[in-house]
Amino acid sequence: MADKYEVIIDEMEAKLRPPTVGLVPYEPKVIPLITGEDMLVREATREELILIMEGLKPLFDVQRDYYDIVAARMYTEILGMLRYRVRDEYFFVGAVDGELVGFVNGRLFSEKVGMSYHTLTLKRGVRVGAQLFAAKMEYHFDFMNQDEVWIVAESPNGFKRWMIEYELESRPECSHELGGVPTYVLTRALWEKHKDNKNVGIRPAFEDVVEANRVIHIPSKISV
Repeated sequence: MADKYEVIIDEMEAKLRPPTVGLVPYEPKVIPLITGEDMLVREATREELILIMEGLKPLFDVQRDYYDIVAARMYTEILGMLRYRVRDEYFFVGAVDGELVGFVNGRLFSEKVGMSYHTLTLKRGVRVGAQLFAAKMEYHFDFMNQDEVWIVAESPNGFKRWMIEYELESRPECSHELGGVPTYVLTRALWEKHKDNKNVGIRPAFEDVVEANRVIHIPSKISV
């Protein structure tokens, strides 16, 4: 079946698509949760992104912990990926037995600077968001070999998890793409300081966990 977000690449469309630094593949990993379940963290496919867009819609009206603005922004960020209007954007999912429990995204601003977008959790209370955030920082520093990542928070909980726990460097003079919220930066030095405590996971990912999450779905009931 043709991708409904594909368009014919004519001369004008080719000019509209952004240049690329070139993303390297993210190697999937398994993260044991405190529930005893194994969460697989991996890249999402284009087909899965369309599914996730539909799954985000019910969260547009959830004001708790700013799910509404995060879900709405993530929806448009996915659309930007599908329409090839965002440079070097990635999107990772966390899944348990085929059920999505959270996702994160961001992009490369330049070869050495990363731009963190969002972290959204569908299974609260077991540090899914914290683990997924660490996974995307791992991608910037350990896979893409970047020097720093620009980060903003849209909720008090996010500020506590990222800015305080990672001891992020305040950089208000830097204008993050998500707006006027003050920008903080995770430097390579801070990543090296915190990654042993924050970034966990098992590679290569267990084959049975990979197979259990080959096909993923949005939970039938989302309670956040």
